[in-house]
Amino acid sequence: MHFTTTVRIAKSVLMAAMAFFFALVVFNNITDFQSNYQFVHHVLDMDTTFPGNKGMWRALHPAWTHLVFYLGIITYEALNMMLCWWAAAAMFRARNATPQVFTQTKVVGVVALTAGILLWLVAFLEVGAEWFLMWQSKIWNGQEAAFRMVTIEGILLIILLLPEDR
Repeated sequence: MHFTTTVRIAKSVLMAAMAFFFALVVFNNITDFQSNYQFVHHVLDMDTTFPGNKGMWRALHPAWTHLVFYLGIITYEALNMMLCWWAAAAMFRARNATPQVFTQTKVVGVVALTAGILLWLVAFLEVGAEWFLMWQSKIWNGQEAAFRMVTIEGILLIILLLPEDR
C-alpha cells in the first residue's frame, strides 16, 4: 500500500473514531437522560459552588432553562456526530483520489472537529466553568473532561490539516 493512501486511511479512521465517540455520547445522553441532565441542572443552578460567592446572581433556577440547555447540547452533539461520520466516509471514499479531491473531502472534517472543540471550549469551559462557576464545584465539575476533549479534537484537527502527499 502506498504511503499516501495509508495516511489518508489513518485520517479517515481517526475521524470515524471521533464520530463513534459522539455517537456514544449522544446514545448515553438519550438512554440515561436523567444522569447527565442532573449535571446540567446543578451547573446552571450553581447549588454546589462556594457558599456565599458573589456570582450567584448568574444562576438559572427555572427547570425549563436546564432542559433547554441540555437538549441544545444533545442536539449539537448529534449534529457534530453526523458531520464526523460524513467526513470519515467521504475521506475514506477519496483515499485514492487526487490530492485536490482528497483535500476537499477534509473540509467537512475540519468543520466537524472545529465544532467539537467549540462545544467543549464554549459550552463547558467558558459558559459552564467560568460563567456558572462550575470550577468551584467538587461534585459537578466537567472541566477535566472538557479539556481532554478540546485536546483530543485539537490534535486530530492538526493531524487532519497535515498534508499527506510527499
